[in-house]
Amino acid sequence: MEQLRVAFVSGVMPDKWARVWRERNPAIRLDLLPIDQTDQRAVLDDGTADMVLARLPVDLDSPAPLHCVRLYDELPVVVAGRDHVVAAVDEQDVVAPDDLVDDQLVLPHPSGWRPTADQLDFPPMTVKDAIEVAASGTGIVIVPMSVARLHHRKDVVQRVVDLPPTTVALLWLRDADSPVHQDFVGVVRGRRASSSR
Repeated sequence: MEQLRVAFVSGVMPDKWARVWRERNPAIRLDLLPIDQTDQRAVLDDGTADMVLARLPVDLDSPAPLHCVRLYDELPVVVAGRDHVVAAVDEQDVVAPDDLVDDQLVLPHPSGWRPTADQLDFPPMTVKDAIEVAASGTGIVIVPMSVARLHHRKDVVQRVVDLPPTTVALLWLRDADSPVHQDFVGVVRGRRASSSR
């Protein structure tokens, strides 16, 4: 039996696409592989996965060129302890980065943004651990909304913050392109089974 191995980073929910794939392609087994964001390029390069639902930025050229289909943008949210000042912001309002300049950023933000206050040297940690640190009141974490929801806790609040969104994209090696890859692209892009590429 042929198979397609699709890796995905936390917060990306491939279940709907997997259902559609299995209905359309019952003879091709779909394996979904949860991965850490730090491994999203490596699993393509080492052959662990055929495709990756990744969070950009990713090096699309080296060591081998990748196809990249941008799927959607994710809003960034600041996660902080319930006693933090952002808890007073209405849930539908957006927090300005200037309101966070005196905070400790527990995890580096991919955009490079950081508060202007002298920063503590936090050790590397998972998002789950970083949110636990934020819950203690020691600092804040800025992550995509889907990731914050995945690691939701009752002792934190999350508010949208005015920073660049992150983009979720489907990646695969250019040299490995095939009709199976293109069929999966069609599924995630919402094409009907009968439509052509």
